[in-house]
Amino acid sequence: MKHLIDCAMKREKSDLVIKNARVFNVFTGETEEGEIAVADGRIVAIGRGYEGKREYDAAGRFALPGLIDAHIHVESSMLSPEAFAALAVPHGTSAIVADPHEIVNVCGVEGAEYVKEAFSRLSAGGTEPLEVFLQLPSCVPATPFETSGAALDGRETERELSKELFFGLGEMMNFPAVLSGEEDVLRKIGAANGLSKPVDGHAPGLGGESLCAYRASGVLTDHESLTAEECREKVARGMYVQIRCGSSVNNIADAPKAVDPFNFRRFILCSDDKNAKDLSSRGHLDDALRRLVAAGLPARYAIAAATLNIADCYHLPDRGALAPRYFADVVLVDDLVHFNVSAVFKRGTLVAENGKALFDTEKRYLPAAVKSTVKVKKVSPEDFRIEGHGGRFRALEVQPYGLYTGEVFFPAPKGDFADMGSDFCKLAVVERHFATGNIGLGLVKGYGFHGGAIGISVAHDSHNLVVLGDDDKAMARVVSLLEEAGGGMALVSKEEEDAFPLDIAGLMSSAPAEEVVRRTGEIAEKARKMGVKECYEPFMTLVFLSLAVIPKLKLTDRGLFDLEKYSFVPLEERRSD
Repeated sequence: MKHLIDCAMKREKSDLVIKNARVFNVFTGETEEGEIAVADGRIVAIGRGYEGKREYDAAGRFALPGLIDAHIHVESSMLSPEAFAALAVPHGTSAIVADPHEIVNVCGVEGAEYVKEAFSRLSAGGTEPLEVFLQLPSCVPATPFETSGAALDGRETERELSKELFFGLGEMMNFPAVLSGEEDVLRKIGAANGLSKPVDGHAPGLGGESLCAYRASGVLTDHESLTAEECREKVARGMYVQIRCGSSVNNIADAPKAVDPFNFRRFILCSDDKNAKDLSSRGHLDDALRRLVAAGLPARYAIAAATLNIADCYHLPDRGALAPRYFADVVLVDDLVHFNVSAVFKRGTLVAENGKALFDTEKRYLPAAVKSTVKVKKVSPEDFRIEGHGGRFRALEVQPYGLYTGEVFFPAPKGDFADMGSDFCKLAVVERHFATGNIGLGLVKGYGFHGGAIGISVAHDSHNLVVLGDDDKAMARVVSLLEEAGGGMALVSKEEEDAFPLDIAGLMSSAPAEEVVRRTGEIAEKARKMGVKECYEPFMTLVFLSLAVIPKLKLTDRGLFDLEKYSFVPLEERRSD
């Protein structure tokens, strides 16, 4: 403490002085020209006339607090933790609240331990360049209507949450169980409440007495608010609303309309899911700041949502601001419109500059628990045969640019449904954790794909194999390719076969970020040329077609599930006569 005081009083040289900066103050919304003096990894002063053992010229750039992502599934980037950090940190990200929901559904708690350990091994001059606050997933499995690789009940949640490894409880997607008072679900939330650990939420469209009940359980946040009215109601009931800027879904067009000078401290920024291509080309939270300001949100509100508001929400002391005693997590940007990042400091150590990470990200930590996770019972083309009996088929109709799926009906032929025409594709979800042989079959309308099959081992939330096609033989071959690769993305056409391995739990690649971006882009483009419409991302749209917690009709390894009816429904409805 005395050293910090002596440096602040200029009796001693600071360890670092960032000179010629325009320091943004998240407490006042104002900017101050001056210097940032740092000692022992903490800011000791904002002012002028400081000398440092090291000095860095900000050259008039704006200094912001390190950016924090309030909710992210790192696995959705398809990058290893090391490769994720290599892309995210140069864009100003200093901390993430990570929910390893995807890998825990495959590998159990060992998956979460892997994520934390891989990040903790990164070092820049003895400093971890990216802080990771790990949430224990609350929904493993997400629903009882699919086969997951692991299960965590209330008793196990109590045990795991008591460990230092977990910062809080991840998004409680099963809000119907909360509202109905299901004992095991309440036990999970109660465990977090008892330990004073935060509980993240997931409650699309929830309002009125249902929202009150959900909040009364202790759920603190929500990232599924789609309208300004929904955002306002959730803030009014004491929640933090997460403005989501992800690769698949965002609410940037609507959420900012709910922000005003009185309530802006209750909005926090998150990405939820951000793929490697977007991280590489658009950025991370800096991209979100650009888009929020372009949408009309004042920069001071947007910056607070990415820094101080998150630190306050999650009770992260000494983070989220540039002021004495706060950690010296500093991001230098060109202006408060474009937010182009030139330098990133973590606790006073320069960890990224001019778009490059200044720490080693090439060494991969890959324990046995996250490898060889795809186990499939041998399939044949006959497994994908769909036979009609003259009734009517139901099919998924995917909302353009969204996650919601409608339901359409059309006449079912008698016999093998092989000639589907250009408007329909077969969809299959193949269980891949225990080689049970479960295969859910369905139909998709309007995807546009033809001439073979594509598939992926990422499928929210239980991550079985999702295969789409119009050729039974090609669909069976895609399953074989995915198994051989240990998971990944695969394509079979009349001309070629292609597969990109996701060798970490079938979700992430151990390859460098540049290779992941290039290869996922290449295979997606091949699928695009096979007719996938522009309003769908060829592979990543498939990822959500088994997500049985999002309306309406979804397909799991156990069959078609109608969330509104909360029950399985048949592929074909037979005539009553």
